[in-house]
Amino acid sequence: MKKLNKLIITEMLLNEVPCTVCAIVQDQKVIELRLEPSGKKNTLNNIYVGQVENIAANIQAAFVRLSDSVNGYLPLNQCTNAIYTDGRKTDQPLRPGDQLLVQINREAMKGKLPALTANLNFSGKYLVLTTGNRKIGFSNKLSKEESSLLNKWLEEERSLPEREYGIIARTNAAEASKEEFFHELEMLKKQYEKVAVHGRNRTCYSLLYEAEPFYLAAVRDVYTRDLDEIVTDIPEIHEKIFAYLSEFQPDKLEILKLYQDKLLPLYKLYSLEGAIDEVCHEKIWLKSGGFLVIQQTEAFVSIDVNSGKYTGKKKAEETYRKINLEAAAEIARQIRLRNLSGIILVDFINMENPDHQDELFHVLQKYLRKDPVKCKAIDITPLHILEMTRQKVRRPLIEDLRELSAK
Repeated sequence: MKKLNKLIITEMLLNEVPCTVCAIVQDQKVIELRLEPSGKKNTLNNIYVGQVENIAANIQAAFVRLSDSVNGYLPLNQCTNAIYTDGRKTDQPLRPGDQLLVQINREAMKGKLPALTANLNFSGKYLVLTTGNRKIGFSNKLSKEESSLLNKWLEEERSLPEREYGIIARTNAAEASKEEFFHELEMLKKQYEKVAVHGRNRTCYSLLYEAEPFYLAAVRDVYTRDLDEIVTDIPEIHEKIFAYLSEFQPDKLEILKLYQDKLLPLYKLYSLEGAIDEVCHEKIWLKSGGFLVIQQTEAFVSIDVNSGKYTGKKKAEETYRKINLEAAAEIARQIRLRNLSGIILVDFINMENPDHQDELFHVLQKYLRKDPVKCKAIDITPLHILEMTRQKVRRPLIEDLRELSAK
């Protein structure tokens, strides 16, 4: 039976601070949650003319000033095909005083500076234009048939002489018509031309590209093949999403809904308060009576699986197998809901049967593949600890909530 997926965009008062909240709800269960104080401007993916302040050779990074009050951290391996404002060549080492185009690709976390890249990305619903890698690539979630068709569409681009950008076809490209696909490609090329080409002549600290509001980015990035509704109770946001869909996905206008029931707020209808409360607790109970303990340390995320109240009458091995498999699904959901990233270590209940261990590993991988953020289960160590990683893009949701409580 098909699961109902909804993208919910609403406003809530969190610690007396009005916040815009964006949630993905699957069969009445929140699986992803983002929030921002209303009126706050998103800086993730902004592109600036930055100036190198100093080079830290010991950590292979440069510290780059973006404005009079904002600095960023630029790993030197993120400088492939960097675009300088003085026209200097990219094969020379980076030096203090250099001015170049940089993009924020990871928000500031735990007091750390925002991470930067000189490999600029221009993202659309179906495509990403990139200045770092000039190849043409395809999402590994696309089937061979889908990639083959898209590759044919991009033959002309592939043959362009001295093309200074690369193109990546995203998972959503599978559902694009040829007209929609090329309409977006032209739009991204215009963005590239405006920022990467004409931006070379702009003054230091100029903001060359301002990211769209985070809720529009969510509409753009969500895998719409499985999306049944986009629901908001904010008329201004409804208008902006309507305008976006009208230009880029007119066939999806029918799934956009304006919720207008004043007696039952949208956030209560979809239990967003409960999901936020869940994020604030370390212990998560499973239906079987087992539970998870999720703890964020400075170096990694620790997740412990416990048998708890489970009272199954079958032998212990089968009991542990059932709890672990249920835990795998909930762990994938909690990682996405809480936006946990970096190194994640999971201490499942020990199972002696190697077949059960293999089954658990592959089941977890299956759930992780549904996450739009890149994550990967690595292996299970001799101590029965499962190691996995998830790409850092935004800071964990708990940090956003703590910042709100400090205001």
